[in-house]
Amino acid sequence: MMIVGLTGGIGSGKSTVAKMFKKLGVPVYNSDKRAKKLMKSSKKLRASIKSLLGNDAYDGKKLNKTYISSKIFKDKSLLDQLNGIVHPSVRKDFISWAKKQKAPYVIQEAAIIFENGLNEFYDKIVLVTAPEKIRLERVMERDDVSKSEVLARMKNQWQDARKIELSDYVIHNLALNDTISKVKEVHMLLLDHSRV
Repeated sequence: MMIVGLTGGIGSGKSTVAKMFKKLGVPVYNSDKRAKKLMKSSKKLRASIKSLLGNDAYDGKKLNKTYISSKIFKDKSLLDQLNGIVHPSVRKDFISWAKKQKAPYVIQEAAIIFENGLNEFYDKIVLVTAPEKIRLERVMERDDVSKSEVLARMKNQWQDARKIELSDYVIHNLALNDTISKVKEVHMLLLDHSRV
């Protein structure tokens, strides 16, 4: 089975593209959702996160996302340390999930594949892009946050130009119909590769 990474900067439309692949019957693992679930359910992860960010990282058993964001997006070293705690658990969870799938290829949707040096793990990488202005607007509206908060998050991600060079396929997510067509095209190419 082929393992495909689906990535893109914040607000690029990764999740929209992931849903399109799902509609085509491709199993998709959402790293962000699974990470949040593991951060709630794993006692070991909870203890490590509290020791890194303090008890306020949790509100009872619930993740205090506002507090965590306010800490990590202003401090690159804290963000790296948190990723160092969470990502190995997500990786393990993904591998066990992938083994249970019956498909020519599976997709792991993850925001920071390149930033974490994880590109070697994938057989192919699909990058979703969109102009920064549009990405800013999408995230401000979606998360109800200020422009400066979005820019602080973007600062922790590589520029598209750098990621394009390392990606196998690029989907420019602007007009919905064009995106749908491109996803279908990439899907066919991935199916061809999975048969090799």
